[in-house]
Amino acid sequence: MTVRRTGLSGPVTTPVLALDSLVRLGRARRTPTVSRRLALPAGMTSPLGCDAVAVPAHHGPLLLSRLPRAGCVYADRGEWWWIVPRGSDVVLDWPAPAHYAPGAFVPESLDAPELIHRPAGTAPYTPPIPLYVALCHLTGTAPAWSRPLSA
Repeated sequence: MTVRRTGLSGPVTTPVLALDSLVRLGRARRTPTVSRRLALPAGMTSPLGCDAVAVPAHHGPLLLSRLPRAGCVYADRGEWWWIVPRGSDVVLDWPAPAHYAPGAFVPESLDAPELIHRPAGTAPYTPPIPLYVALCHLTGTAPAWSRPLSA
């Protein structure tokens, strides 16, 4: 997209970045350089793309019991990784100690996370809003939409 305006010496064209371009640029800066992607099980399709949310392993069973539906969940020694649709970080500020992994890339230094939960059907996703709300509840963090605005 470009914006056309008139300057002193004639028309000037200024490129404008769309929100999705800005999000992609931001993700490129955060993606670890040495990483591997969580592999979806055979038969799963991801039409919305995949990202992952990592939580400490001690939160994993509590979250799983509080969710109405869980998608693919992977675990290693220290973390549980939840597959969510791409872009689930655009308006959600995931509370610490969660870690958001664009593209479902996990650091290579970790043990290979193993699939510990597979949903029925072909969609690998855990709905991000219920996961976010449950995680906020467990960590004592107010959801972003309920925090007061500051000037």
